[in-house]
Amino acid sequence: MALWKNGAFVDDAWREIAEGEDPPPAGHVILPLDWWEQERDAFEGSNAPLGLRVAPGVPIERFARDINRFALIELVFPKFGDGRAFSMARLLRERHGFRGELRATGDVLIDQIQMMARCGFDTFQISDATTERLLRERGAPAYKRFYQPGATPEAPVDSRPWARRPG
Repeated sequence: MALWKNGAFVDDAWREIAEGEDPPPAGHVILPLDWWEQERDAFEGSNAPLGLRVAPGVPIERFARDINRFALIELVFPKFGDGRAFSMARLLRERHGFRGELRATGDVLIDQIQMMARCGFDTFQISDATTERLLRERGAPAYKRFYQPGATPEAPVDSRPWARRPG
């Protein structure tokens, strides 16, 4: 799968660990949440970079106490219409203060990438052939102004005042 980051395709330094697989002693590994919960103590005192793979609908409180332990959190989009990971990304960034890499994986399509970035994602694992082709040819869509609040600039305050929330 191709990895999109900062407007370009990049090599992926991370490796996904399957349920029950032994992780390597060092390196960038992404662990399933269930695996992490069972083996958390094995990493006590370790400084190895760890990633966490989280399925949609999992309450963040389930792993919130460990958030600072992860350099990467990967949120899964199982299908185009499942937007739960959008909300999880916003909560991770705004409520829980996660500052590491936030990766979108699964059914990531080109018309979602900009909204995913506005929710806090900074890397995108692309498995859809059309999305990969369009990103290689044109890059990601880039709207400049937004009316709804997000992680990127909004339209000027004096535009559409009826659409603004009171400060």
